[in-house]
Amino acid sequence: MTNSIAEIEEADVIVITGTNTTENHPIIAQRIKRAVERRDARLVVADPRRIDLVEQANYWLRQKPGTDVAWLNGIMHWIIKNNLHDKEYIDERCEGFEELAREVESYTPEQVESITGIPASDLIAVAELIGKSDKTTFLYAMGITQHVTGTDAVKSVANLAMLTGNVGRRGTGVNPLRGQNNVQGACDMGALPSSLPGYASVADDSARRKIAAVWGVDSLPSKPGLTVTEMMPAILKGEIRALYVMGENPALSDANITHIEEALDKVDFLVVQDIFLTETAARADVVLPGASWAEKDGTFTNTERRAQRVRAAVQPLGSCYPDWRIIQRLFQLMGFSADYASPEQIFNEIRRVVPSYAGISYSRLEKGGIQWPCPDIDHPGTEFLHAEGFKRGKGLMTAIPYKPAAELTDDEYPMILTTGRIQYHYHTGTMTRRCPSLETLAPEATLEINPSDAERIGVSDGDMVKVSSRRGKISLRARVSGMVEKGVVFTTFHFSEAPVNRLTNDALDPVAKIPELKVCAVRVEKG
Repeated sequence: MTNSIAEIEEADVIVITGTNTTENHPIIAQRIKRAVERRDARLVVADPRRIDLVEQANYWLRQKPGTDVAWLNGIMHWIIKNNLHDKEYIDERCEGFEELAREVESYTPEQVESITGIPASDLIAVAELIGKSDKTTFLYAMGITQHVTGTDAVKSVANLAMLTGNVGRRGTGVNPLRGQNNVQGACDMGALPSSLPGYASVADDSARRKIAAVWGVDSLPSKPGLTVTEMMPAILKGEIRALYVMGENPALSDANITHIEEALDKVDFLVVQDIFLTETAARADVVLPGASWAEKDGTFTNTERRAQRVRAAVQPLGSCYPDWRIIQRLFQLMGFSADYASPEQIFNEIRRVVPSYAGISYSRLEKGGIQWPCPDIDHPGTEFLHAEGFKRGKGLMTAIPYKPAAELTDDEYPMILTTGRIQYHYHTGTMTRRCPSLETLAPEATLEINPSDAERIGVSDGDMVKVSSRRGKISLRARVSGMVEKGVVFTTFHFSEAPVNRLTNDALDPVAKIPELKVCAVRVEKG
């Protein structure tokens, strides 16, 4: 997030897209609701489903799945055409405006309506609302990133924010809502195939030398590794022979899991480190029992870049160990000196190799979380980014054409399946599905289907249906609902009994390598 969670309440306009915030980020959703109820902030929801926040929204843009770039370009078209863009901000702080303006010129409200299904009048109203407001904040999540054009969609959100001067000020910003509690922290530590800790490129000679010296090694690789979604095909090609999985369950969460299962069964040596025997762990050669969040000490860094202390409430059970101890012991057995005595000692090393963490210490975190960048011990932390300018110099506006989804409907597979989460279960249900009260509230997967589609297929609420795609089929119970529009169905990926990712498309975004989980052509039948 460029800005802070608390700043949401200071915005005049809140635009949320690709995030069912009340179910997936309920604390942040409360901020949105307070802004609307107490400050009369204007709320725009762009989502194919009628999510909870639609009830409080001033405008609901119900786009067809996979058409986000088109409606974002359409809003920018209207803003530029009517001189609602922030010319002074663009001149001082941005580049690429002329190319962007030329690209969006053809995205008239009528043209965008034909692509997205959003009424032209609604698009115009939202464009004028954003263009005329002082502070607009943009919130998004995996609903716009899990597409082959996910990077394009995020860049388009950034284009719109810069176009209207909504980056680098309080109550504004481009704010991704992370899907898990320490995703931001993991990325900060270098858990990306092309990055070192602190986001330096692995191709950066000076950064590699600096970190190699701290780690006591002669050199570090300069070649980027593979993303998670590239690893499985590499296994099937014989290019990877061993796989170490920590706290992840790709046998249920990854797209086209038939191929995932083939890869997990083919790899010569599979190690899974987790707190429960997941679907992935059940296929492992070795399972290493990790400790849960309540059994370990350390820090998490959340979606607003806030590093926070975590303290063990209970001791790990049986032969379970905190993850850092397991990794440390493996290092030692492999001949590498990793003599850490505590998580604090590890954190102090982080401060040496990640400049944005340099001023954060355990003693300071005892008083509360601190947001990076925090370059020195006297720095208070940074509530919002880019106040004085962008790290690269000028903010880069990028001309992005709309491209359709990788897989479109046809006579054999006439409906679009999109997926997501529900409030009662978390990710693949590794923890939540072992909680009896949550299982009572949400015991099984259901398929949301529009009443007109249900009538056409001959399906009533509660009937079992078969859903088939070009990759597989599953059975689950129908939920006839106006939550989805005609031609679209929705379900969750929490349930191993109805593994929806047996259906989803593993076509990848060419930049981020994220699969197109949100658009999948399917056929729905009774039975």
